[in-house]
Amino acid sequence: MSNINELAKTVDEAARTAKAIDQIDPESRMSLVDAYAIQSLSIQQRLARGEKRIGVKMGFTSRSKMVQMGLSEVIWGRLTDAMLVEEGGNASFGKYVHPRAEPELAFVLKKPLAGHVTAVEALAAVEAIAPAIEIIDSRYRDFKFSLPDVIADNASSSGFVIGPWSSPQVDFSNLGLTLSIDGRVVQVGSTAAILGHPLRSLVAAARLSAAAGEPLQAGWVVMAGGATAAEWIKPGQYVSIEMERLGSAGFHMGE
Repeated sequence: MSNINELAKTVDEAARTAKAIDQIDPESRMSLVDAYAIQSLSIQQRLARGEKRIGVKMGFTSRSKMVQMGLSEVIWGRLTDAMLVEEGGNASFGKYVHPRAEPELAFVLKKPLAGHVTAVEALAAVEAIAPAIEIIDSRYRDFKFSLPDVIADNASSSGFVIGPWSSPQVDFSNLGLTLSIDGRVVQVGSTAAILGHPLRSLVAAARLSAAAGEPLQAGWVVMAGGATAAEWIKPGQYVSIEMERLGSAGFHMGE
């Protein structure tokens, strides 16, 4: 366990200082259980510094990505209040090592949701939905990493921006969306790319977080996962999402 504790400190320090680190598992020999233990301990250090836990992010939510990574299950990470970037506001490039942006759908819950739930039960727990952007960032040098590396590094989650909240009664199974940088469309996709329906991502979030002893809570945000490939972002850019029926959201990437 001491090795896991040390690795958690290494990963936490890399995220806190935005300094690249060597891979912790270049041969991909570490169990995913140990990788999640490192993630959990690294997030606990953030909470000890005063950050507050506010949700969950889902990763590898496209079928092609899961096949590519040899996975039968999505991965997940933890969200804290320090990761939230104000809609229309500024993110500091200096906080990241290799920042990229993914267009996503976000849920906010009105009641706890835990364990094996149906899609109907999951939807009943949703207060609202919104277009969102996740800022993902691998802290590993030269952008090289194994699957356990990614999980240990909080599933690459670093920041997120959420647009206007809408009623979950809107059919969000197949909403068209675009990701733009400085007004130029760089990705086109649909919410259907998120496990075929974003609700499946929320169902998975309820199961996986409960299994880790951290069930989804009322008021928590769940980022459903990327609807397209991620785009590299640079200082000075304005990154935005436009989602059919739900509106838009964006942020400036500062120096």
